[in-house]
Amino acid sequence: MKMKNLDQALALAGIAVLLALGTSNLAAQQRPGGGNGDPAQFRQRMLDNYRERLEIKSDDEWKAIQPLIEKVADARREVGFGGGFGFGRGGRRGGGNNNNDAQAGANNQGGGRGFRGGEPSPEAEELQKAIDANASKDELKAKLAKFREARKQKEAKLQQAQEELRKVLSIKQEAAAVLNGLLQ
Repeated sequence: MKMKNLDQALALAGIAVLLALGTSNLAAQQRPGGGNGDPAQFRQRMLDNYRERLEIKSDDEWKAIQPLIEKVADARREVGFGGGFGFGRGGRRGGGNNNNDAQAGANNQGGGRGFRGGEPSPEAEELQKAIDANASKDELKAKLAKFREARKQKEAKLQQAQEELRKVLSIKQEAAAVLNGLLQ
């Protein structure tokens, strides 16, 4: 029960981060003619937004902080979206009919990938396959344990990245980073 609450909290935190980045930029990418949805451009806009919100004026300061922000963002994505929340899974959640795979891939632009094109973890893929195949109780327990262990490792990596970032920020920047979802 606790893991379910943690999963829900992480999902909500990820959604809050996306909303904080500005839904207008994301909506513009999704509209026809509103942008090409290039991940590199999205990442650059995200970094520019963090630089502005953290009030980093100096290029030297930004050069020191930017890689740490990227490390946190990457770790957060692995925990929250690449970990198997089912974003972008198309119709596969429904009746378990795998004939929807082509449609799911078309809808999600990545053929079974997670949110924003991130790859689901191998453990999440294995667990989903076991669910789809109506695997035995013992097999599901084993896959679930493996998934949870991988998630725990990713969460530890995220906490480490956040601590490294926290060390180089002023207290004002730290407060802004907390409000913007970079730090807890």
